[in-house]
Amino acid sequence: MGSELIFRGHEAQPMADSYSPKPLKPWFYVARPIRYILREQRLVFVLVGIAIATVGFTFFPTSRTSHGNGYVSIPNTFVEHDLAHYSQRPLYQQGVGLKTWNSGGKIPLGLKRKGLRIVVTGGAGFVGSHLVDRLIERGDSVIVVDNFFTGRKENVMHHFGNPRFELIRHDVVEPLLLEVDQIYHLACPASPVHYKFNPVKTIKTNVVGTLNMLGLAKRVGARFLLTSTSEVYGDPLQHPQVETYWGNVNPIGVRSCYDEGKRTAETLTMDYHRGAGVEVRIARIFNTYGPRMCIDDGRVVSNFVAQALRKQPLTVYGDGKQTRSFQYVSDLVEGLIRLMEGEHVGPFNLGNPGEFTMLELAKVVQESIDPDAKIEYRPNTEDDPHKRKPDITKAKEQLGWEPKVSLRKGLPLMVKDFRQRIFGDHKEGGATTTI
Repeated sequence: MGSELIFRGHEAQPMADSYSPKPLKPWFYVARPIRYILREQRLVFVLVGIAIATVGFTFFPTSRTSHGNGYVSIPNTFVEHDLAHYSQRPLYQQGVGLKTWNSGGKIPLGLKRKGLRIVVTGGAGFVGSHLVDRLIERGDSVIVVDNFFTGRKENVMHHFGNPRFELIRHDVVEPLLLEVDQIYHLACPASPVHYKFNPVKTIKTNVVGTLNMLGLAKRVGARFLLTSTSEVYGDPLQHPQVETYWGNVNPIGVRSCYDEGKRTAETLTMDYHRGAGVEVRIARIFNTYGPRMCIDDGRVVSNFVAQALRKQPLTVYGDGKQTRSFQYVSDLVEGLIRLMEGEHVGPFNLGNPGEFTMLELAKVVQESIDPDAKIEYRPNTEDDPHKRKPDITKAKEQLGWEPKVSLRKGLPLMVKDFRQRIFGDHKEGGATTTI
């Protein structure tokens, strides 16, 4: 038989109840933080901190006056200067970094107004570099994109080291990924010497480059400004030219890579505006002159100035009766900024309606540089327009813009810059002079 061990007397032992702590007294929740403060002299540190803060606010009061609504007052002089400096900005941009402007001169406590982040393609070129100067001056951050075909690093070197300036060596024919608020699209050779050098590349820059920058504007929601040209009017049959005139362009001529390229760029810009909702602006630029122009770019003003300084004959093509209108670069930059900040798409003619024949321009250059300069006549170039004069009524009415600098005032500034660059005369500083 198997044995059986029996623990007698415990067959029916009751199971012990599970452990249950005593309920905490209500005063425990009040006493616990007090004990924490008293432990290890923490109360002393709290009292010392309060005393230091009291002394600080008593003897060093803040200069800002709170109004109890989360705002602080700022001097009226700052507000007046600030509003004047940014008065051309639309409402959607005046609130960058702020919720709103208000007449009381108050800004949200702890917030500062931030400038825009702007891309300027062709920003190392003649017009682009002057535009960059203005944008940096007003407080924006600028990214210059340039492949340096006609642009020069010297035009923007004075911004090197500025944390709000960036320079990217890039061809707009290739896509570019950036986060920006505005795009000024200036990239394209603009003088006959340069755009005829590689006509296929020129039209690719106008078409593919514009497509890439419009695509960027669409992706990031940026406003896009296209710098078109008066060449879209071709050899005009209407004088002066208004924006509604469709032009008289030779589509298979030696200049068509530029003329038709810009016309196509305008088409793409408007299609993105209508079809994709991109905010766009279009400027048609007429002849512009000033410091930083390429010295031997084949354009009439730079040709005449360089030839007169070098004691060479002034070359006039054809009979010299062709007319052009010349605007100083600072006037153009002002027009571009007003167009970008305004609420009108365009296109807008941006030029000086003062009309000069080539012979009249040659005489102004003679008066400014060398009265003894000779004039030499040469055969006219193909598809050269006979008349060119902008009607700027639309820009006056909708942008409040018109040129201010006359040819006789602006030309000496350009001469000073050319003299320094041709002869290396550093006493003639002012290569960056603008009005």
